[in-house]
Amino acid sequence: MRKLATVQKIWKIEQIEGADRIELAHVLGWQCVINKGQFTQGDLGVYFEIDSFLPEKPVFEFLRSSSFRHSEILGDGFRLRTMRFCGQLSQGLILPVQAFEELVAIDVVEYADVTELLKIKKWEVPERVATSGTIIGDLPPDIPKTDETRVQSIPELIQEFDGLPYYITTKMDGSSHSCCIDAEGVFHVTGHNYEYKDDGKSGFYEWLKDNKVENKLRKYREEKNYRTITLQGELCGEGIQKNRLKLKKPEWYVFTVRINGKRVGLEEMIDCCKELGLNTVPIEERGRDLPQKYPDVDALLIRAEGDYPNGGKKEGIVIRPTEPVFSGLISGSLSMKVINNQYLLKESK
Repeated sequence: MRKLATVQKIWKIEQIEGADRIELAHVLGWQCVINKGQFTQGDLGVYFEIDSFLPEKPVFEFLRSSSFRHSEILGDGFRLRTMRFCGQLSQGLILPVQAFEELVAIDVVEYADVTELLKIKKWEVPERVATSGTIIGDLPPDIPKTDETRVQSIPELIQEFDGLPYYITTKMDGSSHSCCIDAEGVFHVTGHNYEYKDDGKSGFYEWLKDNKVENKLRKYREEKNYRTITLQGELCGEGIQKNRLKLKKPEWYVFTVRINGKRVGLEEMIDCCKELGLNTVPIEERGRDLPQKYPDVDALLIRAEGDYPNGGKKEGIVIRPTEPVFSGLISGSLSMKVINNQYLLKESK
């Protein structure tokens, strides 16, 4: 589960030129606009990440005019998104620990995950018509959820790439969809959160059928004698998000291939997609020793800037080792995303 609300130390407070009532607090790799004098450097606070969905509670009422949302999935609450104040980005929210009665009675420490305790959820956009379908269950065991960790949340991830060959891909602005053949030979098709039924109502299921992906995948699995095979990617096109790629017809860009439950390396993913006639996400860069070239979050934020070929602001980038490496920081395969701040500002309008 993503740590949406954690106890963090404010490592720097910075004045905002021309602002009398607000200032910047730096937490992890993020910056948040706070009321002047609310914190001092070194204080602990509860940090809520972008895309947190906060419950209707008095402590969050000041967000009503800017952030209140009604969701068919989550109900009523407050969605956190990137905002700008006096020319400065504010990425998330930080409030004093003492503002939460649930925390006053316990001994909170730095890095404590209080997501569940404070009933914080991840903002979920309801499935759009072009990519929805009849839900028949949660994600099957062979298809893990595709959330990537933002580097600002764990800046130490950069150092885990020290000495490793790495690659950078474009983060496509679409909807996450996956398919797999499990050990029993059953073909599964999913969105980000649920498995869909083949009843003509899922745009992604129809795309897979139009491109004969199931038949190709079964043949490939049999030839390779794999027990299971899973493909995960981003579906882009008209009716999906804002179609910043300006595609005339839907396209699926694979970013992960799993064989027998394990993520494969870059070259094996490319070879697999070539044999199946599928596109991978665009590969922007290959290199070695990422921290030498991009030593901190600021350097990666600059690297994430840019446009899609049509001119729309790209969502950002994803960075992985060319061969999977376990990360103790995220308890899984080392990988991180860097979202383009200019994209976030466009999205928040």
